[in-house]
Amino acid sequence: MKILVTGAGGFVGRQLVSLLLDQGHEVTGLDTVAVGIPPGARSVEGDLGSAAVRADALGHGCEALVHLATVPGGAAEVDPVASRRINIDAMYDLLLEAAALTPGLRVAYASSIAVYGDPLPGHVDDATPLSPKMIYGGHKAMMEHAVAMFSNRGMINGVTVRLPGILARPKGPSGMKSAFMSNLFHALREGEPFTCPVSAGGTIWAESVARCAMNFSHALTLDTALLPPNRAVTLPALRVTMGDLAQEVASQCGVSVDLVTYEPDAALEAAFAAQPPLETPAAERAGFAHDGNLAKLVANALGTLA
Repeated sequence: MKILVTGAGGFVGRQLVSLLLDQGHEVTGLDTVAVGIPPGARSVEGDLGSAAVRADALGHGCEALVHLATVPGGAAEVDPVASRRINIDAMYDLLLEAAALTPGLRVAYASSIAVYGDPLPGHVDDATPLSPKMIYGGHKAMMEHAVAMFSNRGMINGVTVRLPGILARPKGPSGMKSAFMSNLFHALREGEPFTCPVSAGGTIWAESVARCAMNFSHALTLDTALLPPNRAVTLPALRVTMGDLAQEVASQCGVSVDLVTYEPDAALEAAFAAQPPLETPAAERAGFAHDGNLAKLVANALGTLA
């Protein structure tokens, strides 16, 4: 299958492109900087907001599209104009262009749990309404509706997956306010002290990047009749405390968990470490899965740590 992956040089993108290539697909990867796109993919470097760049990306044919490219949470808050240009306008145009080239193509769209708002309700399941507060979450919610609308019109065959916390991101600035989750892995792997900005009892929804890539691969072939009418599901995730996560990471890295201290930031904890019980029956019915248990999640995350 000829598959276009946007954001192909990013955290999830690199893992997914490698997986799709291993599965024998012909992959075009689009990103603002092509250096991170795995070898074997056709690389297109440029701004997603450019019609010429999108035309180049689509120019060799496109039977399926995985749309990962985004201006992420913290960066979207700082620059909402850039968020709208990429997260709404460029994506909308890309869907139209891809549908004109290949009517009815499969589209897998990476949304976010940010669509549920801040703070989260006491329980989240398939009936939980969208009520975003952050610019990022609002833009993601808007484009969930676009995917559903274009699917209802027969222009695409869309699947929206809402991502929980994906572990563990590479070191360096990411624009994600939730980066502390991944920074914990880097510090403990290197035997360095880590000050956690949320409490040990803070709860997160987590999934490894390896499992996330497998879920996106599955989204390209699943029977969309199994999805809800809005075509959107929240990926299954493990709900764990930061203290338990730190203990497991320390154990697998062979270091003391005493390297971790806690200095909670109330606003950060409310937004990213107060995640309630989560039920995802629609996603599970459609064949999506989480890592299984905390030990497997940590091992999978450490196995892909850059």
